[in-house]
Amino acid sequence: MIKVGVVGATGYTGVELLRLLVRHPQVEVLCVTSRGEAGTRVDAMFPNLRGFLDLQFVEPDAAPLTECDLVFFATPNGTAMQSVPALVEAGVRVIDLAADFRIRDAGEWTQWYGMEHACPELLAEAVYGLPEINREAIRSARVVANPGCYPTAVTLGFLPLIESGLAARGALIADAKSGVSGAGRKAQVGTLFSEADENFKAYGVAGHRHLPEIRQTLSAVAGETVGLTFVPHLVPMVRGIHATLYTTVAGEADLQALFEQRYAAEPFVDVLPAGSHPETRTVRGVNTCRIAVHRPQGGDTVVVLSVIDNLVKGAAGQAVHNLNLMFGLDEALGLDTPALLP
Repeated sequence: MIKVGVVGATGYTGVELLRLLVRHPQVEVLCVTSRGEAGTRVDAMFPNLRGFLDLQFVEPDAAPLTECDLVFFATPNGTAMQSVPALVEAGVRVIDLAADFRIRDAGEWTQWYGMEHACPELLAEAVYGLPEINREAIRSARVVANPGCYPTAVTLGFLPLIESGLAARGALIADAKSGVSGAGRKAQVGTLFSEADENFKAYGVAGHRHLPEIRQTLSAVAGETVGLTFVPHLVPMVRGIHATLYTTVAGEADLQALFEQRYAAEPFVDVLPAGSHPETRTVRGVNTCRIAVHRPQGGDTVVVLSVIDNLVKGAAGQAVHNLNLMFGLDEALGLDTPALLP
């Protein structure tokens, strides 16, 4: 059994990660940490785990993290980087679900996250945990930077067009919508029910923290800096991301075949039949990205529709996928369930 620890599992991403881990046949959850909830039973905070996890939250300093094979960090940005060097030195592998290791340039990380990076020497080593791009590097990684939710949906939607050279790389547009759980479990006015319900708004238009992450990944694939406009929106639902992506292509190309061939061997990307319109409810609770590609009226503009569950393929499910790769397991182990409907 793979012994794992989960640091900071009191948010939506943390409980979703635990939900997946307790049903994973090759995983034993050794400890779950929280400074504020130490001594509280995990299933007292999250009753959905009753009968599945018989643990209390413990202080991070008291947790047997160095006895784990792998430690997940489901913590706020800036937390994992304080502890990861010592764990790596002790031979423990790490998957960080926050942003501490996603951006390779320490100066750019500081610009977007407003703090100095605590271990810039690990940024070059950390592997960006999008399996559809970095599968082989993930297998041997000591530190995996689990991608953000918006970056997962946007990158997978654009990827075949960038790799093939068909997209106009200087003019990519990502118009993305997220459910309220993407803002986390903390109390804040903008995500109160009476504020978010029956409302729809854009935010972060001047610059969102996921912008440099998406641009870094797509630029690496393209071999040059891409031009990207990214506009996130908040919609009144709990789970889900819908990314509507725009670019232009010149000449004739069978885009449906391009997408189908690119993702034919990917267990968690589902290219829908031509003319389809994916819905967020079809990926609720599962580690699947569903994609449809359109070329309206046969013109130069291509529209890609990409949907994921922000807490699963956009966070916890992708982290478990990465665990499976890191320990040589079937990639779909613990993740091969259908979505919840209605």
